Amino acid sequence: MYSLDGRDGTFDGSDFKEGDILVTEMTDPDWEPIMKKASAIITNKGGRTCHAAIVAREMGVPAIVGTENGTEVLFNGEEFTVSCAEGDIGKVYEGIVPFKLKKTKLDNLPATKTPIMLNVASPDLAFKFAQIPNTGVGLAREEFIINNYIQAHPLALLKHRELEDEELSEEIRVLTRGFKDEETFFIKRLSYGVAKIASAFYPKQAIVRMSDFKSNEYYNLLGGNYFEPNEENPMIGWRGASRYYSEQYEYAFGMECKAIKRVREKMGLNNVTMMIPFCRTVEELLKVYKVMKKYGLERGKDGLQVYLMAELPSNILMAEEFSEHIDGFSIGSNDLTQLTLGLDRDSSLVAHIYDERNPAVKRSISKLIKVAKETKTKVGICGQGPSDYPDFAQFLVKEGIDSISVTPDSILKTITAIHKIENEITNNEVCLFMKGTPEIPECGFSMAVTNILKLLEVNFKGVNVLEDQNLREGIKVYSDWPTIPQLYVKNEFIGGCDIVKEMYESGELVKLLEDNGIEFKKKS
Repeated sequence: MYSLDGRDGTFDGSDFKEGDILVTEMTDPDWEPIMKKASAIITNKGGRTCHAAIVAREMGVPAIVGTENGTEVLFNGEEFTVSCAEGDIGKVYEGIVPFKLKKTKLDNLPATKTPIMLNVASPDLAFKFAQIPNTGVGLAREEFIINNYIQAHPLALLKHRELEDEELSEEIRVLTRGFKDEETFFIKRLSYGVAKIASAFYPKQAIVRMSDFKSNEYYNLLGGNYFEPNEENPMIGWRGASRYYSEQYEYAFGMECKAIKRVREKMGLNNVTMMIPFCRTVEELLKVYKVMKKYGLERGKDGLQVYLMAELPSNILMAEEFSEHIDGFSIGSNDLTQLTLGLDRDSSLVAHIYDERNPAVKRSISKLIKVAKETKTKVGICGQGPSDYPDFAQFLVKEGIDSISVTPDSILKTITAIHKIENEITNNEVCLFMKGTPEIPECGFSMAVTNILKLLEVNFKGVNVLEDQNLREGIKVYSDWPTIPQLYVKNEFIGGCDIVKEMYESGELVKLLEDNGIEFKKKS
C-alpha cells in the first residue's frame, strides 16, 4: 500500500513502485503517471464519475472511490486485496486473496447493429485497445495527453520569463529541451499524443475532445498557479468553450488548434474529428469557430467535422439551433446527469442520487436523439452510463442512438447485453421475455401469457430473464415497460400480461397474429 495524501505538492510520488496500491484523498489529472503504476486505487472522496474512477476504468485498474476514511484505516507496508468484481460496492480484504482469471476470446464477440466505440484517455494504451472489436474512438481526452506529454500549463510555457520565477523557468527549459521554442514543444507534443490514438484506430473515426480542464485542475499543472482563478465551483466555472474564446486563454487554445491541424494535414490522419466541450450557448460555439479559423481550422474544410459535447441542459433545450452549426452530438452523460439533477458528481454524500437512468436524464436524452434524427445530425454518447449499466445501453439502442462509446473494460458486457436482446427479438417471430421457461413458468403472470400462447398453438421463444440480471433489467428499459413478462411479435413490443389477456379476450391478439402471418390455431 502507498499513500499520497498531500495536496500541497510536497509528495511527488518518487517512492511509488509498480504494483503499489494508491490510497489518497482525491486524484487530479496530473496524477496519471502515478496511477499508471498502481495495481489499485482507493480514494476518500469522489463518486462513480470522478477523475480517479474514469481513469482507472480506462487503464483497467480496480478503483474504490468515496470511502471517506481509506487513508485513516489503511497503512503503508500492509498487504491487502482490492476487489471490484462483487457488484457496485468495492471491497478491501486483508492479505492476498486467491482469485481465478477468466479469459474471453475477442474473435467470438457477437456483432451489434449499434456501433460500439471506445473511450481512450492514454495514448500509450491506444494500440492495445485498438485490438478490441470497435468502430472507432468516441472520446479521446486531450487533457490526459497534456498531462503526460506536456505537463506544464500552456500559458506558463508561453509567459514564464515574465514571471521572474527562475525555478519554474528552469523546469520548463528541461521539459522543452530539443525543441525550437515552447510553443513548438506544445504543438508537437500534443500532436504526437493525438496522432498515436488516431493512427492506432485509423481509418476509423477518432473524436478528440479539446481540453476540458477545470480551473483547479489547470492550477495543478506546472506554473498553473500563476494563471488560474480561485473559483468556488470550478465544475461549472471557466471551462470548455468559455476558455477558448476568452482574451486570457485564446492563444493557448490556438496552439491546440495548430496541433490538430498538424495531425490532420501533416501527418495525414484525417480520421480526427474535433469535439467542443461545455458550450453553453450557440453564440459561444460561433465564437469558438471564429478562433479556430484564426488558427487554421475551419469546419467543413478538408473534411473536418466538429461535434458538440451535449452535457448541459441548454444543449438539449436548444438542440435544434445547435444542430445547424455542428456535424454531430456526443452526449456527455456524466455532466448532463449532474446538472439535470443539481448535484456534485464528485461528492460521495450525494452519490446515491447520481444515476444516468433517472427519468429526468433519460427524458432529456430521448429529446436530443429525436431532434438529432429530425435534423439529420449524428448523435452518440461517450459518458459513463452505458459502460456501467447494460440496461442503460439498451435504452439508448431502443431510442435509436447512432453510436455508443464505452470504456475498454466494459465493452464485453455492453456488446453482450445489446446483442442478446437484439438477437432474441429479431430472430424469433414471437418472443416472450418471462420468469422461468415455457415448460416451467416461475410466476403467475408469465404462466398466464404462456397458457394463452399455448392455447393458440403459437410457436414462440421463451427467454428466461431470471438467468441474467442484466437481461432482466435491460429488457425493462429497452421496452420502456416496468414489469415481466413482455411479449414481442415481429420485432414489435405488444405488452405485458394484462394487455395480452385483454387482446386475447377481445380477439385483437388473433387479428395481430393474422396480420403478421403468424401461424396459430383458429377457433372451429
